[in-house]
Amino acid sequence: MRVCALVFALATIVADMQGQVTKQPFGKTPDGTEVDIYTLKSAAIEVRVITYGGIVQSIKVPDKNGKSADVVLGFDSLDGYTGGPKPNPAFFGAIIGRYANRIGGGQFTLDGKTYHTPLNDGANTLHGGPKGFDKAVWKAKEIPHGVELTHVSPDGDSGFPGTLTAVVRYTLVGKDLKIEYSATTDKDTVLNLTNHSYFNLAGQGKGDILQNQVKINASRYTPVNDNLIPTGELAPIEGTPFDFRKPGVVGARINDDNDQLKKGHGYDHNWVLDSGGKFSEAAEVYEPSSGRVLQVLTDQPGVQFYTGNFLDGTIAGKGGKAYQRREALCLETQHFPDSPNHPKFPTTELKPGQKYHTVTVFRFSAR
Repeated sequence: MRVCALVFALATIVADMQGQVTKQPFGKTPDGTEVDIYTLKSAAIEVRVITYGGIVQSIKVPDKNGKSADVVLGFDSLDGYTGGPKPNPAFFGAIIGRYANRIGGGQFTLDGKTYHTPLNDGANTLHGGPKGFDKAVWKAKEIPHGVELTHVSPDGDSGFPGTLTAVVRYTLVGKDLKIEYSATTDKDTVLNLTNHSYFNLAGQGKGDILQNQVKINASRYTPVNDNLIPTGELAPIEGTPFDFRKPGVVGARINDDNDQLKKGHGYDHNWVLDSGGKFSEAAEVYEPSSGRVLQVLTDQPGVQFYTGNFLDGTIAGKGGKAYQRREALCLETQHFPDSPNHPKFPTTELKPGQKYHTVTVFRFSAR
């Protein structure tokens, strides 16, 4: 009997490590392009990724009692992401490119030439513009434990130079969702890729995230001006509402009389990670009612912590739930916003012959 139990336990571990990957149709875009959805399963977790925008459509994770819930915001159907006058305005779950976060004034200079990118956030280009990587249908193929997505962005796409080939791999092993980004270019360009998942560890649509406890391993952040563009300063977080070096409740200081919080309508800032670009834990989130924990590990130099300040109840998400203000948080691993216009920031330039490569892991558990 003991031998049988041991064999069963080993088989369970092997099955969990191997996981399951399946593909199904998920509809067509308005122009008729077919979109698929890939389901990645381990023993405890299920992740669904669609080829439109490389979007993480759902992540189902057990709580401390073993009850599973979907912990990311999004839509039940493709039409939710592609329909309306402004498809997926909150960028739910998407791969962001060519440049994650903001480029001030919609322009930057590279090799002595000024490039102009489309404005879609006041005076800024946000997340690559109105037709960024989040609006593309990526080519996909199954790989061990996951799916590999490929998108070719032509020279001049949204104003960015160079034909860029981007490859993003989502793999699920055990409780780790790994996102591996790679890219090459045929001209000097700038690049900053991330994933824009909105997390509510209590379950999507189940109230705000103000009681979540967050830890961010950073001693500095990049303050912003009125347009949410970095001033260029790497400011210490000591003695400010931005100090999350020890776990802190999100809502404890979010409404403080603080100029930066007022500018962001809450937290919507880039933290300068102490790791300096070495792969390590960037942040951790603990949701007390469910006991769910999310750890974010990355080799990127920064992470944008955003508390869903611009959700306003007008978006009906999965199950018809209206997503209200601060009902989710984002931890977008990245290079700093507007880096092409700040020579002292870590560079986001990519040249022919170089390979862009970065890894982020979302690790789930419960306690």
